[in-house]
Amino acid sequence: MTGQTSLILEGGGLRGIYTAGVLDCFLENGIDLRNVYAVSAGSCHACSYLAYQHGRAYSTNVDYLRNKYYCSLYSLVTTGDLFGVEFLYHEVPEKLYPIDNEAFLGTPSNFHAVVTNCLTGRAEYPLVRDLFRDVDYVRASSSMPGVSRLVWLNGTPYLDGGIADAIPLRRSIEDGYSKNVVVLTRDRTYRKEPSSVTGFLKKKYRAYPALVERLEMRHLSYNAQLDFVREAEADGRAFVIAPSVPLELGRMEKNREKLNAIYRLGHSDAAQRLDNLQQYLAL
Repeated sequence: MTGQTSLILEGGGLRGIYTAGVLDCFLENGIDLRNVYAVSAGSCHACSYLAYQHGRAYSTNVDYLRNKYYCSLYSLVTTGDLFGVEFLYHEVPEKLYPIDNEAFLGTPSNFHAVVTNCLTGRAEYPLVRDLFRDVDYVRASSSMPGVSRLVWLNGTPYLDGGIADAIPLRRSIEDGYSKNVVVLTRDRTYRKEPSSVTGFLKKKYRAYPALVERLEMRHLSYNAQLDFVREAEADGRAFVIAPSVPLELGRMEKNREKLNAIYRLGHSDAAQRLDNLQQYLAL
């Protein structure tokens, strides 16, 4: 099911457990979309999906909640990253729950991990061709502003792709994909409000004025992207799966029961739309 269809995965920190449920439903039902534009947590979950590892995205979200090297104030204070880089991008995928890089490499894919260039404030879409060699693209895509160090790639600093392009549907269409399966982590009624931490971020990133400008306008660009998603859905360029109820879950949620419930919701929402999705893909 590659062809002219792409898969768009929004981020959202630990809200991305919803996406993990959707993608596990896809794997169970043979929905194999190899052209992927993924943002932040969506990039992390795309790795497991493209490696055909059912349940891995879920496990890597909930199995290490109490580990201080995973997501904690300890990690933020001692390393500068809320999500521990060495643990999350090396210890887990290389040792604790190995990613199946051979499976990923064995089936051609176009996996773009969306990142934000801190010098220009613009989104970039590097291709992840190897889940080990290119892991820093995934890391950069997932480095949330304010609680992550800058990720330097080829001498250029990057942060979370959601800053510049939270829902990269327009880019996918520009690249020639006429059908797009979009997985959101906010319900249909959601509209983003101005951030309460913009002042802090302006000070923290004052050396990067283009990035600051993008952060200040983030709520406006995000809401415009939501409008574009609706337009594309109406004319058949997009098929959207979004939470059927508002997610009462923070970006850094640590309650396992809540995370389990959101994972199940993602799986259920995808399952309920499965027939329509299969019809959409067959057109």
